[in-house]
Amino acid sequence: MTLTSSPKVLGDKENQEHRQISGADALMDALRRHGVDTVFGYPGGAILPIYDAVHKAESEGWLKHILVRHEQGGAHAADGFARATGKVGVCFGTSGPGATNLVTGIATAQMDSVPLVVITGQVPRPAIGTDAFQETDIFGITLPIVKHSWVVRNPADLASVVSQAFFIAASGRPGPVLIDIPKDVGQEFFSYVPVDPGSIHPPGFRLPASPDPLSISQALDLIQRAHRPLFYVGGGVISSGAHQTLSDLAKLHQIPVTTTLMGKGAFDEHDSLSVGMLGMHGTGYANFAVTECDLLIAVGARFDDRVTGKLDTFAPSAKVIHFEIDPAEVSKNRIADVAVLGDVLESLEKLLDLSRRKKIEPLTGPWLQRIDGWKNRYPLIVPPQDGEIYPQEVLLSIKDLLPDAYVTTDVGQHQMWAAQYLKNGPRQWISSGGLGTMGFGVPAALGVQIALPKENVICIAGDASILMNIQELATIAQYKLPIKIVIVNNSWQGMVRQWQESFYEERYSASDMSKGMPDFINLAKAFGVGGVLINDRKDLIPELKKALNFAGPMLVDIHVRRGENCYPMVPPGKSNAQMVGLPSGT
Repeated sequence: MTLTSSPKVLGDKENQEHRQISGADALMDALRRHGVDTVFGYPGGAILPIYDAVHKAESEGWLKHILVRHEQGGAHAADGFARATGKVGVCFGTSGPGATNLVTGIATAQMDSVPLVVITGQVPRPAIGTDAFQETDIFGITLPIVKHSWVVRNPADLASVVSQAFFIAASGRPGPVLIDIPKDVGQEFFSYVPVDPGSIHPPGFRLPASPDPLSISQALDLIQRAHRPLFYVGGGVISSGAHQTLSDLAKLHQIPVTTTLMGKGAFDEHDSLSVGMLGMHGTGYANFAVTECDLLIAVGARFDDRVTGKLDTFAPSAKVIHFEIDPAEVSKNRIADVAVLGDVLESLEKLLDLSRRKKIEPLTGPWLQRIDGWKNRYPLIVPPQDGEIYPQEVLLSIKDLLPDAYVTTDVGQHQMWAAQYLKNGPRQWISSGGLGTMGFGVPAALGVQIALPKENVICIAGDASILMNIQELATIAQYKLPIKIVIVNNSWQGMVRQWQESFYEERYSASDMSKGMPDFINLAKAFGVGGVLINDRKDLIPELKKALNFAGPMLVDIHVRRGENCYPMVPPGKSNAQMVGLPSGT
């Protein structure tokens, strides 16, 4: 969303430096100074003074407020906006239930290192602590899931707090911050003194130091001595914008690359050096590669349990180089032989420069040939082209029909199939990784489409997940957003059913969603969104193609084979090499 006009900013030469304005107007001016032109939110009593200022900002033409239908949707939309652009996402919610409805979205952003500024209304200052109507201690509730938070008790602090909030959210390892503003703070008039972005350094906050040249040299030494090196790439490469430098390094050294769910798009999956995603539902060849490598080069990744499987069997013969911006992640789960602390882009640039100056010879020999052998022997499953539609076919069709789309997902089997079969560019894969938040996909797609109105945006949803935030179809319809929502519908909580089949002797407790399943097409149409049902293979490609080319928003409900499982799969407590569901005959 671009600015349509340039209103005067308080504090410029033609304005009085200490003009009396309300706290709410001061907040809006501070947001404008930090480049905010889009806010996602939902009004309520305690935040009404701020919404009155929003009305003024919209009438001046510099702000677009997107009215979501649930505060959780607003947080996820701001999250999608941030992931797709690299900018800080902003969302508003009122006190009490409005604030607590934001909590899941805040936790999602925290787990996936997404920069958000979350602004909540609060009851007036004299009422705080009295159990007033719609009072909750959102500051205390969110302490474990934010980088920092404030309760603003003096309107004169607003400009400084906003400046610190944006600085902290976007600096170092990105993440969400929260600003709680009592209602009377928004109403109070005071002498406003603007604060320019970046002019205040938050007390106690330290920016990452530059990478240590000795660590870079030690890392290169390990790379030179390795026979079976492997890049293990996480979301930190996306956050830092280091994808091109990573590509240059991988090709210079001829080192294969595997990515986490959060790292998808950091390396071109069409490249011969790519081995795709690793972990619980990673490719067979990625998991075999990580098991047999003798050097694991972790870049912006945190060795989480869905990647490592049984931790003491993860890359058991490998030395570890860990490029990381957050010192807390280094040697947390796996001891690093060499740790390179600092911004990932800066670290990789220095490693690339040193490699070129030393004229390092690229890796040759049996390691790449062995990986190619695994690729040929353990490909991803291509389902038979008869009978019921297979869920994998849906993703393969989308890959062919809209290969350059921005993709959001909900959480479950469909998410893993999408991760396996779709090949995305940087910031084009937007999915809840760490928290695994059902209901993330639709509002995240909303945020992406608002941020990038000319791009194709697709949400891959499950029939269970979509019901978590389906009310955001109303937002999509209101703003005429041409988002395409594809439901991979097996009438189950698919991943829950798969685990119940595999580990609970097929006791399908509370996972069958067929009873009470809505008519998604008529439901979409009731919101003003187009809809098409596909349940016959002969209709899959032609109907899906028409739906994806439709000019407006469209929901596509594709009924797929109910009992299909997502493979390969690393069972809990097993090593990555102990996958089940690899192609038969291997």
